[in-house]
Amino acid sequence: MEAWLTGTRAELDAAVAALADLGHVIQQGQRWPMGGVDVGRYRLYLRLAVATAAGRHRPALDTGTDAGGELIDLTAARALRRPA
Repeated sequence: MEAWLTGTRAELDAAVAALADLGHVIQQGQRWPMGGVDVGRYRLYLRLAVATAAGRHRPALDTGTDAGGELIDLTAARALRRPA
């Protein structure tokens, strides 16, 4: 799986941590600062190896088409990482 992430340093840290819980990070690019109205935000390339479960049901996207994408709830993923 490959993804370009865009956000603040804290948002990127949280997103990478949540995505790393789903698979193995193969490649993580450098954070590239954005300009203009996006000053303070960065772009980051991430490549992960994600295991798939055969026969796993995947709900359709809200757009009515399922092009293989899946919504990840980062808030819920972060909650799972917090020690009790």
